[in-house]
Amino acid sequence: MAGKVKWVTDIEKSVLINNFEKRDWVQVSENEDWNFYWMSIQTIRNVFSVDTGYRLSDDQMVNHFPNHYELTRKDLMIKNIKRYRKDLEKEGNPLAEKDENGKYIYLEFRKNPSSTWIMKPCGKAQGKGIFLINKLSQIKKCNCFIQQNINNAHLVIIPCLLEERSLIYVFMYKLGFCRFCTVKYTPSTSELDNMFVHLTNVAIQKHGDDYNHVHGGKWTVSNLRLYLESTRGKEVTNRLFDQIHWIVVQSLKAVAPVMNNDKHCFECYGYDIIIDDKLKPWLIEVNASPSLTSSTANDRILKYNLINDTLNIVTPNGDMPDCRWNRSPPREAMGNYQVLYDEEQAQTENADRDLRSRSGQSLGSKGSRGSAGGRPTTATWK
Repeated sequence: MAGKVKWVTDIEKSVLINNFEKRDWVQVSENEDWNFYWMSIQTIRNVFSVDTGYRLSDDQMVNHFPNHYELTRKDLMIKNIKRYRKDLEKEGNPLAEKDENGKYIYLEFRKNPSSTWIMKPCGKAQGKGIFLINKLSQIKKCNCFIQQNINNAHLVIIPCLLEERSLIYVFMYKLGFCRFCTVKYTPSTSELDNMFVHLTNVAIQKHGDDYNHVHGGKWTVSNLRLYLESTRGKEVTNRLFDQIHWIVVQSLKAVAPVMNNDKHCFECYGYDIIIDDKLKPWLIEVNASPSLTSSTANDRILKYNLINDTLNIVTPNGDMPDCRWNRSPPREAMGNYQVLYDEEQAQTENADRDLRSRSGQSLGSKGSRGSAGGRPTTATWK
């Protein structure tokens, strides 16, 4: 009979520890033999450092990929998406299609020089070091990432689980949330320094006079969906969420060639998506360590369930981790996750598509999803 899982973490959060104890796992120190380590992004650098020469065994698992920053550092994310777009263009892939003005139709970046711009330090989070400008000429030399501010928009945060065995599985969590500012937005230049107007981060908003400690300035994604269905219609709302899923998968495909695929690793990314007044979603950034701090009771419940469902997928039945395990988990084990990308299924469907293509059969729409505006879709993302 296998022994109990030995766990260690350098992130002392109750939603983590309660889930470990619920499974009757045994806590050990980082200097002892361990099986499961939920670590900070600072610690993962040391674990996979060339200097340490540390090698993980088959029964050890960690919650970060060695170079997760290829997606979670804002500057590298843009670099990888642009490279991905260029590769698709060379292949003649319709995803790299341009309009009559030479602008990319699908993998686009929003540009408007006369807009308000948000300057974000490349390697920081929780609103630290952010400032706003309204002229690009105001930029001074700094290690920052610049984003255009979008008027009349809502921020949605959705957890996404990436699991790497010999095949890749992507799961989208259905219980994300939306964040709002406590002060009504205005594009006035007189409010450029008012972070309560421009940044939804709880670390900032909680210091505002109008911060509500009951709901924390948040909606659940399900409440957002109900609101949009009642005000904008179900078809438009379904299209929005379909596009959000598409953004997540394409961003992961963009970093796949440069990501160190280690079977001992999984990653729970936090996707920040902003929705404009035309219900078009825009990717803002991806977080490697979504906050596990609970600001409200509902927040604590959501994050506890998120960790519980994550552990059910990466360590089925609470058993000893085994990086050789290479099967998609049963649906009943996924909780509030839904499969967004299954590489095994994608390979099978692509092989079937190639076979039918060579035999002269019509490809039709088998294995694909409908999309708005004629955006090309393939079976490889759902």
